[in-house]
Amino acid sequence: MKQVKKAPTVGMVSLGCPKALVDSERIMTQLRSEGYDFSATHDGADVVIVNTCGFLDSAKEESLAAIGDALKENGKVIVTGCMGAEPESITKIHPKVMAVTGPQQYEDVVGAVHDVVAPVHDPYVDLVPEAGLKLTPRHYAYLKISEGCNNRCTFCIIPSLRGDLVSRPAHHVLFEAEKLVNSGVKELLVISQDTSAYGVDLKYADSPWKGGRVRAKFYDLCAALGDMGVWVRLHYVYPYPHVDDVIPLMADGKILPYLDIPFQHASPNVLKAMKRPGNVDKIADRIGNWRKQVPDLTLRSTFIVGFPGETESDFEMLLDFMKDAKIDRAGCFKYEAVQGAKANDIDGAIPEEVKQERYDRFMQVQQGISAAKSEAKIDTIVQCIVDEVDGEGGADARSMADAPEIDGKVFLRDVPSDVKQGDYVSVLVEDADAYDLYGVVVE
Repeated sequence: MKQVKKAPTVGMVSLGCPKALVDSERIMTQLRSEGYDFSATHDGADVVIVNTCGFLDSAKEESLAAIGDALKENGKVIVTGCMGAEPESITKIHPKVMAVTGPQQYEDVVGAVHDVVAPVHDPYVDLVPEAGLKLTPRHYAYLKISEGCNNRCTFCIIPSLRGDLVSRPAHHVLFEAEKLVNSGVKELLVISQDTSAYGVDLKYADSPWKGGRVRAKFYDLCAALGDMGVWVRLHYVYPYPHVDDVIPLMADGKILPYLDIPFQHASPNVLKAMKRPGNVDKIADRIGNWRKQVPDLTLRSTFIVGFPGETESDFEMLLDFMKDAKIDRAGCFKYEAVQGAKANDIDGAIPEEVKQERYDRFMQVQQGISAAKSEAKIDTIVQCIVDEVDGEGGADARSMADAPEIDGKVFLRDVPSDVKQGDYVSVLVEDADAYDLYGVVVE
């Protein structure tokens, strides 16, 4: 009888944003194709990979803590990700790490694993799903369309960590999307550092697809993805004028009526200091026009309060924008100085107690907007995707207005026995709170 060789095992810790999660999935897929297995615990692994986040100092602290935990529990640790762009920031704290690589350096990570524990090839264990290995549930997946960013926001160091925009050819993105859909994915979450800038670096070059040609352009990619018959959700979309072009795709049901646009602020003075695009008055008008075309459009955004030089008048302008634009979903961050960011040189640092007070006021306004929008959905029917079924008549789902992990949920009762994870269902909303809905599946 053929003796099945014991596969070497790797532990994986993935921190930070969904873009880093995709990087982790690529590393895992390559390792799995070479015969490696994965361990749910550090002490059960031959080596541990920690994919770090270096966007904020608090994220760096979390990454360093994760590295420390892995070293304590395992001892053999390889570090990659955004913090790896400055390896000395890791090695001076954790000199015993075995290797440090920067973001997107997949081959270097795999090579470092080989140095610690060589692959054992065996046809009985070298199996990889067509769509690769995923850290998300089977029914949704992140689809990364580009790396890097051409913007130079003063609070951000991502371009210094990940470089300028590098878009993937359109047919590469679409082939990956098709494989995901064929493997059972029901929701594609499109991500990048700047999704609406997709293809600029490629000069919108076209490539072969389904007997025709498709351009590496924001609208064209959205239209092609919209033909795949699954939910398509757009994240990290800068409000460039051509974003208007995809609104009809939402009106036609091709892609979800959902836009994640990181506005960051609404005061012209603060936006200028941030080096962010966007005229607030024009944005408000455009949002109004979008909602005329797509009444159920959901807008998600992130904002920063306490940016250097932000006055009370600037902050009040932000609150007025929130109330006028009725941003459905909003995350708020208190400004945090990041080593290497140009915003550190801007005068007018805001005291921590003022940042906290503004954060609290922002969240109070946002919760009021969100609660009103949720309450308006009571006694209506919303389309949902099922994330989890408990087997006892209950289930967690999400509506078209809810991205996984960051938005609300729809909690279901008396769920039919044939409903399973990944199913699309129609739900009668019976109750609501500030962020979540409660309802029952209807035929």
